[in-house]
Amino acid sequence: MAAEIVNPRSDSTTENSAEGAPEEPFDPAFALHRGGKMAIQATVPVRDKDDLSLAYTPGVAKVCSAIAEQPELVNDYTWKSNVVAVVTDGTAVLGLGDIGPEASLPVMEGKAILFKQFGGVDAVPIALATTDTDEIIETVVRLAPSFGGVNLEDISAPRCFEIERRLQEALDIPVFHDDQHGTAVVTLAALRNAARLTGRTLGDLRAVISGAGAAGVAIAKFLLAAGLGDVAVADRKGIVSRDREDLTDVKRELAEITNRAGLSGSLETALAGADVFIGVSGGTVPEAAVASMAPQAFVFAMANPNPEVHPDVAHKYAAVVATGRSDYPNQINNVLAFPGIFAGALQVRASRITEGMKIAAANALADVVGDALAADYVIPSPFDERVAPAVTAAVAAAARAEGVARR
Repeated sequence: MAAEIVNPRSDSTTENSAEGAPEEPFDPAFALHRGGKMAIQATVPVRDKDDLSLAYTPGVAKVCSAIAEQPELVNDYTWKSNVVAVVTDGTAVLGLGDIGPEASLPVMEGKAILFKQFGGVDAVPIALATTDTDEIIETVVRLAPSFGGVNLEDISAPRCFEIERRLQEALDIPVFHDDQHGTAVVTLAALRNAARLTGRTLGDLRAVISGAGAAGVAIAKFLLAAGLGDVAVADRKGIVSRDREDLTDVKRELAEITNRAGLSGSLETALAGADVFIGVSGGTVPEAAVASMAPQAFVFAMANPNPEVHPDVAHKYAAVVATGRSDYPNQINNVLAFPGIFAGALQVRASRITEGMKIAAANALADVVGDALAADYVIPSPFDERVAPAVTAAVAAAARAEGVARR
């Protein structure tokens, strides 16, 4: 685990506020965030002129010249090999929606400190003052020489799909949209263990996903790639199916690979007899619909702060219940995945994060639970110190096996 993160400006007080600024409410969240949650810190000393001459001019010129002759040396002699850009346009921030780049910065800083705390990876928040797809892509491509990877964060669907795809095509470093793939990895890990607990395999299960945004689409594709029996995805208008004429290109593609049962109609219709409910949409699922699910069903209601199915209701009918909240067992938390995934990819200087690497991450995460598996323990805690090393090692090994590692 990385060392404890300390804000060097934590002793700031209200007298540092701009004159005439409104008085802050008495809230520990404001106290924690004052001055920001992170800072740049040197890894070498600059105590005298000898240190200065090595850290900067003239010593730095030797390193620059070497990198100019052998560009790959940038990974050995700069921070590039262990730093990720956390990029957003502020259009889909947590449950707050389109709040803009400035208001997104507290979340991006939070993401950066989670990278460091749980994966030992340095990260830099970058909030862009544009929502134009082409401009975002062009900006990130121009910034890419400074980074070993790009974590896209809180960019609204469907633009997020195109942005990720085109960036990965343009760059030879990993590009990862955590809202999609981090959520999918942790969901798969929990679902594998839930199936094991009840004596089933992924292929035995039919799932229903509420929400056809970034997370819902990614989870559906990922679970199918991992061997899930079937999955139906529902948006606000009902089940995403081939007979609908109002689908976007992304949903039309989704309709081609999901809903093998040929269902149509509402979410409630899909839930009848289903083995798994996965909520990434918000709203409330009627109790009667939960009651109509198959015996020993799994309910993963991940909306925050209000799950689509309250755990008290879910436990009446389900064998395993998971949420996105930290105050209930089985929290589906992306921090279980993205720090280790990037740490593993950066460790071997992977050119991308493949489906195989993500499946390896999910399997490693599930294996951490081991023989302690129980209905209230199908996924480990983010504070379990075994998680990041296990995921890192599995991702690095998978990258080598798939030929995307460069060391």
